[in-house]
Amino acid sequence: MGVLADTWAWLATASHWTGPDGVWTRLGEHLYLTAVCLVISCALALPTGIVLGHLGRGGALAVNISNAGRAVPTFAVLVLLLMSPLGTHGQWPTVVALVLFAVPPLLTNAWTGMRGVDPDAVLAARGAGMSGGQLLRQVELPLAAQMVMTGVRSAAVQVVATATLAALPGGGGLGRVITAGFARYDTPQVVAGAVLVAALALLVEGVLALAQRSADPLRRTRPTLVPSLPDDQTGR
Repeated sequence: MGVLADTWAWLATASHWTGPDGVWTRLGEHLYLTAVCLVISCALALPTGIVLGHLGRGGALAVNISNAGRAVPTFAVLVLLLMSPLGTHGQWPTVVALVLFAVPPLLTNAWTGMRGVDPDAVLAARGAGMSGGQLLRQVELPLAAQMVMTGVRSAAVQVVATATLAALPGGGGLGRVITAGFARYDTPQVVAGAVLVAALALLVEGVLALAQRSADPLRRTRPTLVPSLPDDQTGR
């Protein structure tokens, strides 16, 4: 059989999905690691980007510094962290590396979204007597929400894909399926692990896209276009 047929046969084997090294266990570890890294990244990057965008100061410098970190491969950061004293603390090197990888899109989109708010809406809110906090919560954040969520989606997909590196220092996740396949010279298992990671990334992207669409605060306020009727149907 070809590689694709062998990969399908591997995925269809029930014993590969159960047990401590099964796909379901590795999937749970992968989701947990992704969630932890994403929560930490959002807690660090989103408030910073939102506040700097609201104030209009220092944002460009912060964004440029965070984006410079993209030039450093995540694997290189992970290796350096493993060689440091932090390397003896379980999966924390992987968590730190993934957080550093996820911060740039979160910070950039948050700052860009805040700076992209319509200036007329800001002036109108100030003219109505809104304080800085009210302006941030009631005007700027709702208008910037879609751009912020786009950054969250991008960061989440990147973390899902890159979390496979957790397997290199002996951590959990779907990367263990791939590394185990390499160790056994089992190409179908390696391909199956890659397929599982890709499918999970697409699933996370789809779920977050639906959440972004349903949480759009402006969705229900957008006017519905009503087609005009011909003159003979309007009584004129």
